[in-house]
Amino acid sequence: MRKLLVIFPLLLAGILPGKYASAQENEGVHEMSKDYQAPKDPLVIRKLSKWQDQRFGLFMHWGTYTLWGEVESWSICPVDWVVRKGPYSEDYNTYRSAYEHLQYDFNPVDFNPEKWEKAAKAAGMRYVVFTTKHHDGFCMFDTKETDYKITSPNTPFSKNPRSNVTKEIFDAFRKDSFMIGAYFSKPDWHSQYFWWKYYPPKDEHVNYDIKKFPERWQKFNDFTYNQIQELMTGYGPIDILWLDGGWVRPDGKQSIDMPRIANMARSHQPGLIIVDRTVPGEFENYTTPEQSIPDKPLPYPWETCMTMGYSWSYSPRDEYKPSRQLVSLLVKIVSRGGNFLLNIGPSDKGDWAPEAYKRLEDMGKWMDINGEGIHGSRPVAPYSDKNVYFTQSKDQHSIYAYYLSDSDEVKLPAEVSFAVQDIKKINRIALLGTKAKLQWTLKDGQLTIKVPKNIQEKSGLKYSAAFKISV
Repeated sequence: MRKLLVIFPLLLAGILPGKYASAQENEGVHEMSKDYQAPKDPLVIRKLSKWQDQRFGLFMHWGTYTLWGEVESWSICPVDWVVRKGPYSEDYNTYRSAYEHLQYDFNPVDFNPEKWEKAAKAAGMRYVVFTTKHHDGFCMFDTKETDYKITSPNTPFSKNPRSNVTKEIFDAFRKDSFMIGAYFSKPDWHSQYFWWKYYPPKDEHVNYDIKKFPERWQKFNDFTYNQIQELMTGYGPIDILWLDGGWVRPDGKQSIDMPRIANMARSHQPGLIIVDRTVPGEFENYTTPEQSIPDKPLPYPWETCMTMGYSWSYSPRDEYKPSRQLVSLLVKIVSRGGNFLLNIGPSDKGDWAPEAYKRLEDMGKWMDINGEGIHGSRPVAPYSDKNVYFTQSKDQHSIYAYYLSDSDEVKLPAEVSFAVQDIKKINRIALLGTKAKLQWTLKDGQLTIKVPKNIQEKSGLKYSAAFKISV
């Protein structure tokens, strides 16, 4: 994950999009369609269908970098688009050493996953993906493979009875029927088997010649396998293994033997969805356009992962998207058949910013009225018409037309008109959240709904209005 602005200690630093940076919001379609391979395992197919019904999930990037209000991991990567600032920035080795010593100060004493779960559930979220390890290699779980972890005696929070935060988060969310996803970075910049100290790192890739040192690369393979096995065996039922770091891939001559990992993982977690993101093929069970929304439905399962603010990780200076924009994003994504994985970064103290809770509260109030057209829905042609976006119930008896407002308070015109397809008869139209009695006409594929005057003037609705069309 990357962002466009990075907060360093006391200073702002620019960070330019690199080779693996995402497209911008609403631009383009994920370029994996021609290579997508649908899973054949019936258990995976069933779980993938269940996951698609959830539609709205919570993503969390969290690590020691939050002590600096720092971009997750990337500031220690020696690539030319990273700009380091702050007291350690003049010398790369000094900077990296200071970064890795953040472990000695990491003590998120406000950690309370039940508080997060309650807010996420109320917002209509139904699955969670948590960063068990990002590219910097700091483990947010009790791995036995390294001491660079939150449960290490070197980390102050290790004394807390809830120090194994991955387990605590998964347990808290699972109790309320959330699907559970484990984010795991394939590259590990702390591991001597990936960035060997004998050589300086040059970029995000392994820093030695794998052909010359195959034994060292095999040790990294085993290290990665063992860590994923720990997650698959010690943290309860896992639904999604969300693998990041797509430059570690066979065609990049950096294979970590995904068939071996997948077989092991599914032997412990039958039906596990595996997301080897940006690596098309057998182990990318759904695709993950980052910070972007395809302009049309995709012919395979997909999920937009996007930040609530500008940053994947917590920053005290971050600005959060307005609630109306977040609702609009959710509607647009679901209308295209995708899931919305919305990221919130916890702080170094272990909590979200108050603004994040407020955004979720606003979305929850909207979902209380309109969620029936989001959860379990499917896309339906024509998908959108002007500012109206469509979804359909799984039984195909109801179509939901979401009229997106250009202000927080929905102000409807006397008539709302939009194109529909393959509808010959309408039994009823309701405006969710109101008791309005509506009249309509359907002619030549155009549906026109007359809105009562009292609803025009004061609908009581926020962000968008949903017309439920029963056919």
